[in-house]
Amino acid sequence: MQKLTQDDLYTLEAYARERAAFRARVLEHKKARIVHVGAHVTLVFEDRLTVQYQIQEMLRVERIFEPAGIAEELAAYNPLIPDGGNLKATMLIEYPDENERTRKLVELHGIEHRVALLIGGLTPVTAIADEDLDRSTETKTAAVHFLRFELDPAHVAAFAGSEVVFAIDHPAYSARQMLSAAVRAALADDFD
Repeated sequence: MQKLTQDDLYTLEAYARERAAFRARVLEHKKARIVHVGAHVTLVFEDRLTVQYQIQEMLRVERIFEPAGIAEELAAYNPLIPDGGNLKATMLIEYPDENERTRKLVELHGIEHRVALLIGGLTPVTAIADEDLDRSTETKTAAVHFLRFELDPAHVAAFAGSEVVFAIDHPAYSARQMLSAAVRAALADDFD
């Protein structure tokens, strides 16, 4: 997938006009890119469109219109776009109650390194977490992580036609989620 450039973005004025329709398009697009692994972990798979939306929203909120500021946002968010041989996801650890969430983030220390992609009978692909910066401390994990699943050609070739499962095997959290055909098809587009 090609990275975004300034030419791919709406100006602030154009985005103000197009925002409602663009947001609706992105939200519909994201429906097939969300995977719940158990009751408390959600993986949101990023692609060029979802990243463009994040950048547009940042430019809007921060009122960024200077080329240098736009370039900074592109540099920050473009790494979330898949490179053709990988999947990239935002991992959310979700507990509605703040006290429970605080306690669970301690219990789940290191969970971001225990997420795997299973494709048919091939070797599991373990997520590479938080390449930009470490989000966890010595004693607790963060509620948000960025994951990259780097696939070899055999994994990519098997993805569309095999059973695909995301699995988390952590002492305090174990869950598996098999992908539906619709989600598998949406994510397979990331390999183009």
